[in-house]
Amino acid sequence: MVQQTEQIERRFSAEAHPQQVKSRPAIANPLPLGLLSFATGIFLVAILDLNARSVTTPNIVVGVLMFFGGGCQFIAGLIEFINCNTFAASLFCSFAAFNFSYAIIFLPGSGIMAAYTDTETGELRAEFHQALAMYLMAWFILSVIFTIGAMRASWVLFLDLVFLDFCFLFLACGNMVGNTGLLKAGYSMGLVVAFLTYYAGCAALWAGDTTPIHLPTFAMYAHNEEV
Repeated sequence: MVQQTEQIERRFSAEAHPQQVKSRPAIANPLPLGLLSFATGIFLVAILDLNARSVTTPNIVVGVLMFFGGGCQFIAGLIEFINCNTFAASLFCSFAAFNFSYAIIFLPGSGIMAAYTDTETGELRAEFHQALAMYLMAWFILSVIFTIGAMRASWVLFLDLVFLDFCFLFLACGNMVGNTGLLKAGYSMGLVVAFLTYYAGCAALWAGDTTPIHLPTFAMYAHNEEV
């Protein structure tokens, strides 16, 4: 039997996803930044599209999605690559791209909404909602893939992704068939996703000696300390 020449420690990140990492210089935990930035973006998208406080124009969220939900989450994903955490790196970078791409839809300079606007009436054509449905369905598929990948993580992360699956699915179907009830259900699921993601982000941020508050994330299986 070949003697191991270096010790590989198995550790668990805040979402309790197993990973193997080699010894490396100390680096800050990117999980709180990645989780809290995603939570903030989806929270704003959900409440604005639910017409909270009678706001019907969602463009105010573009900046947050670009710089916080997109930029900061992408940075968190890159650091997770350095940390050899493939799952978190893929998750953060993917949904950073979602925030960027979703924000650009509503950015006037992108010309995306203008391409679907009737030049005579100034109204969005029905084609826009069908295109948006296909866009959201693609993200639903990707979200399901991540949900399966989180089946050995914590209950908080797993349920968070399950609700995100339903959020994308309801929004895709709502746009496809023009059903307002499905759209409201989708954005309501988005609020649940925001709450669970805020919870996970706070659990990571407040861990250790940062605060006396320790939020459990409920690991889905017993951790075997043996390498």
